[in-house]
Amino acid sequence: MEPPAPKKIYYQCQRCAKCCQWPGDVVLWDDEITRIAAFVELPRDEFIDRYTRLRANRTGLSLIEQENGACIFLDGINCRINAVKPEQCKDFPNKWNFPGWRDRCEAIPVEV
Repeated sequence: MEPPAPKKIYYQCQRCAKCCQWPGDVVLWDDEITRIAAFVELPRDEFIDRYTRLRANRTGLSLIEQENGACIFLDGINCRINAVKPEQCKDFPNKWNFPGWRDRCEAIPVEV
């Protein structure tokens, strides 16, 4: 008899918004730009001019930040574009994270 497969951990977001409060690139793909622009009711070019910047590695666009480093679409702990947020935002911390992320993030580990 084989031993049971190890259980995987999925981190369930608690909507603390701490992942939205530090500076860095929020990568935007072409379809995400179109979707978010439509959601905020702006023409695509105007959305790009108003809410994006060239990524640090100069390979595409990223959302701009507030003066304190938080995402431009963060309002308190609420994401104003949550319904159409970028894949990078949806994937944190389960598909990507960084050393020390657990010191800030309130996501709850759940065995799956």
